[in-house]
Amino acid sequence: MRSSNPVFSRRGFSRDNGGYAGFDAQHQQAGAATNPYATNPYATDPATGMPQAPVRANAMTMDDVVSRTGMTLGVLILTAALSWILLPVDPANLGKSYAIGIGAALVAFVLAMVQSFKRKPVPALILGYAALEGVFLGVISAATSTYLSPGVVIQAVMGTMCVFAAVLLAYKMGWIRVNRRFTGFVMAAAMGFILLMVANSLFAIFGGGDGLGFRSGGLGLLFGAIGVILGACFLALDFKQVEDGLAYGAPREEAWLAAFGLTLTLVWIYLEMLRIFQILSGDD
Repeated sequence: MRSSNPVFSRRGFSRDNGGYAGFDAQHQQAGAATNPYATNPYATDPATGMPQAPVRANAMTMDDVVSRTGMTLGVLILTAALSWILLPVDPANLGKSYAIGIGAALVAFVLAMVQSFKRKPVPALILGYAALEGVFLGVISAATSTYLSPGVVIQAVMGTMCVFAAVLLAYKMGWIRVNRRFTGFVMAAAMGFILLMVANSLFAIFGGGDGLGFRSGGLGLLFGAIGVILGACFLALDFKQVEDGLAYGAPREEAWLAAFGLTLTLVWIYLEMLRIFQILSGDD
């Protein structure tokens, strides 16, 4: 199954004819001739019931995924904390800090797009994205906490962590079944959601106020909740791709793509949580 996440889909995190598409196909075909488990290096031997040894010596492991994800999120959190401290949001400096934050977000977006269209992960691009996105999150979080809703940042962080833990538990327990129908529904819903948010932003820019009202009041809460649910669905898709990568022998370097995709999704969820708790505070 091909991922809906552009980070994964560019590299073919998918099963094809029982194998792992896009990853050293010649090696898989050659191995299949002598080893019936070559297409799945973690298959179980039906005769002994024991797991087979991985065919690929440099196959991605869960430790690789965890370490790369921790490194990427660590860079993001570090730069967010530094920007919170070093980029003041008092009335005299708010405009300058906002300009730096928005500029960092735009460059981070470019880096994310470049990586998404690369055939191989580039750690420098991924870590650069994380660093610049952290600058943006630090500024927007500091401004929100200072002027709109004190304490809302902690609530948004805790909410994001809870969503991650809940989706991981639901996925591991089999309560979420990631299949083609699930993927298609999530992609269609995400496209509609993004188009509505773009329309709202355009109306806000040219018409003033909050545009169509999708980001404040009751509608803001509704669309914030929809955004969080979509983020949770993308987490399930990310978990599925990581699981497939582990089971079908993805190269170790693909752990960087897993880290990148998970970071993108967690940033989405955090921003939606920030908006929800800001509205609930009653200061919007």
